[in-house]
Amino acid sequence: MTTTATVAREIAAAVTDPEMPMLTLEDLGVLRDVRADDGAGEQGVVVTITPTYSGCPAMATMRDDLVHRLTDAGFTARVEVSLTPAWSSDWITERGRQALRDHGLSAPGPAPRTGGPVPLTLTPTRRAIDCPRCGSGRVELTSEFGATACKALYRCTACLEPFEHVKEI
Repeated sequence: MTTTATVAREIAAAVTDPEMPMLTLEDLGVLRDVRADDGAGEQGVVVTITPTYSGCPAMATMRDDLVHRLTDAGFTARVEVSLTPAWSSDWITERGRQALRDHGLSAPGPAPRTGGPVPLTLTPTRRAIDCPRCGSGRVELTSEFGATACKALYRCTACLEPFEHVKEI
């Protein structure tokens, strides 16, 4: 038997990221949970999302898109934001990583692991990445920040094409 939360999750999982529309919120790893909301009636659901970083400006749009999509399907939806555990680029699904590559973006590698506080450095982060267009490892950083704070700008010195890299977090 299909439950309200199961149907609502399928709908929520198909909502796309406003900044990278080739990714669903599920593929991005932002969609954390969908459960029945006992206080909101038979079609009430609570959706939990985690921002890619605490200052992500797309969170309001993600919330609104989820509520609109679920409301259009007959649900009463409430969205909660959970900051713990903190989002990690490791949560991006393989389907999401492939969608990034298919759209000319470099997918993040494994997130850095630290045993304590994250060190703050003012130098560019060294990353071992390949050009998503030609596959060459001969790339150079042009800006640590792209169109959004979660992306860096690179240029391939082999094919000379610029590209964005989704940062490891």
